[in-house]
Amino acid sequence: MTTAPHRVVIVGAGFGGLETTYRLAGAPVEITLIDRRNHHLFQPLLYQVATASLATSEIAWPIRHLMRDRREVTTLFATVSGVDAARRCVLIDDGSEVPYDTLVLATGARHAYFGHDEWETWAPGLKTLEDGTTLRRHILVAFERAERETDPARRAARLTFVIVGAGPTGVELAGTIAEMAHHTLPSDFRNIDTTKARVVLIEAGPRVLAGFPDDLSAYAQASLEKIGVEVVLGQAVTEINRDGVVFGGKLLNAKTRIWAAGVRASPAAEWLGAPADRAGRVEVEADLTVPGHPDIFAIGDTVSINAWEGKPVPGIAPAAKQQGRHVAETIKARLRGETKGPFRYKHAGSLAQIGKRLAVIDFGRIKLRGAIAWWIWGIAHIYFLIGLRHRLSVALSWLWIYARDQRAARLITQGSSKVV
Repeated sequence: MTTAPHRVVIVGAGFGGLETTYRLAGAPVEITLIDRRNHHLFQPLLYQVATASLATSEIAWPIRHLMRDRREVTTLFATVSGVDAARRCVLIDDGSEVPYDTLVLATGARHAYFGHDEWETWAPGLKTLEDGTTLRRHILVAFERAERETDPARRAARLTFVIVGAGPTGVELAGTIAEMAHHTLPSDFRNIDTTKARVVLIEAGPRVLAGFPDDLSAYAQASLEKIGVEVVLGQAVTEINRDGVVFGGKLLNAKTRIWAAGVRASPAAEWLGAPADRAGRVEVEADLTVPGHPDIFAIGDTVSINAWEGKPVPGIAPAAKQQGRHVAETIKARLRGETKGPFRYKHAGSLAQIGKRLAVIDFGRIKLRGAIAWWIWGIAHIYFLIGLRHRLSVALSWLWIYARDQRAARLITQGSSKVV
C-alpha cells in the first residue's frame, strides 16, 4: 500500500511563502502554492517602479516560471476567502476548496489608514505592482499638468508632492522624487522649472527612520533636506482630501499625496479566530504555529512574534525568509517523527537609500552612511534578485542613473492626457 504524500498548502508567494516552498524540495510532500497574483514581487524595490527608475519586469517574476522544475508543486492563481480548520481546507472565493495536512499562511499586509480608509482615494499606498505603476503615473502626470497650467497657485499645487510617513519607504520615495525634480527632469520641460517642485515628508514621530540609531536617523534627515526635501516632524496628518493634506491645523495644497505611514496584516487572524495585535497580525507560538492549530503556520507580515532577543521581529524580507526556512525545516522534522525548537530571528542589518549616492546601513556594531553605504545597499539588493538577467538589467539601470541622471522607465500608462 502506497502512502499518500503529505499535503502542504502555502497561501502567498511572497518572500516567506517562496522560501518555504524552496526549502521543502526533496521532502515527501505535495505542495499547493496559492496567490491572488501570478507573480512574485521584490517589494523592497517597488518604490523604484513608482519613481520611474525600474520597469515592472525587472522586479517581478511569474510564479509558474519559478516553479517550472518542481513537479510536486501546483500553483493556483486564486483568492483565498477563509480557512475551515475543522475540515482542514482552504476556502477559495469561487466556492472551491483546497484540502491540506499542513497549512502555511504567508499572506502579507495591506495599507492601514488608522481608521480613515477614505484617505486611500486621495493618498494611495505602495504594496503591489499596480500601486507602483499608479504612483508612477501620478508623479509623472503632475509634471505634465504643471507644464500646461497657467494659474500660479494651481501650478504650485501640481508641483507639490506629499509623502506621509518617514519610514524606509517614505524616505526612499521622498529622496528619489526630489532627485528626479532636480536632476532628471529640468531639461525636459519648457514652461516650468522642475527644481521648484516641493517634496514634503510628514512624520508624526520625532524623527525619520525611527527603526535606525539616532545618528543615522539624523544623517538621513540632513541628507534629505540637502537634496531639497522638506521634512516635517511631530505633526500628525488629520485630513487628506482632493485639495491636499491637513497637518498642524493648516491645509497644504498638493495634487500628489502618497501614503507610507502604516500597514495592516491580511485577514488571516480573522479566518481562524486567532489572537492578533493592533495591526491584525497573528500572535503565533514560538514555533510559528497559530495558537490551537499545530498544523497551521503563519509567517512574514502576517504575524507578530518576539523572537529577536525578546524584541518583535521586524516586518522585512529577510525575516520572512528566515521564518519560511524555519517552517520548512519544522515540517520535514515532523515527517521524520522529530521535533524542532522555537524560531529565532538573526538580524543581518537595516538598509535604506536616501538618494542615488546616499544610503544608511545599520549592522549593529558597524554603521555606514553616504556613498559607501549606497554601493553596499545596491549590491545587497542585486544579490537577492532572482536570475542573472534581472541582476544585470537592474545594475545597468542604476549605473545609467548614477552616471547620467536618466530614468528610462518614465512611461505614463493607465490613462490619457485628459486634464483632471
